[in-house]
Amino acid sequence: MASENIIEVSDDNFEQAVLGHDGPVLVDFWAPWCGPCKQIAPILDEISKELDGKITIAKINIDDNMNTPGKYGVRGIPTLMIFEGGNVQGTKVGAVNKVKLTEFINEHL
Repeated sequence: MASENIIEVSDDNFEQAVLGHDGPVLVDFWAPWCGPCKQIAPILDEISKELDGKITIAKINIDDNMNTPGKYGVRGIPTLMIFEGGNVQGTKVGAVNKVKLTEFINEHL
């Protein structure tokens, strides 16, 4: 479940909510059964508050939305992708700690 600072996106609104967004968007490709996805959820929540206004964080459930992950070659979860201007700027696969995730985001801000 996403916090107030994290948006839920789907196949239907991905283009508008992520690709058409003004500014960087970190997309978390996840599933409810994924243990590592659950591990990074509180970290994403913290980062969404700390970087509010600098980056938007979005989550897409790959079980409910199969087209978007396929389009971007998501093979393992969690997969985190930073989009800006409609293009992928960076990708990180697997659970990472807060320091590594913050470094990854800052590289693309």
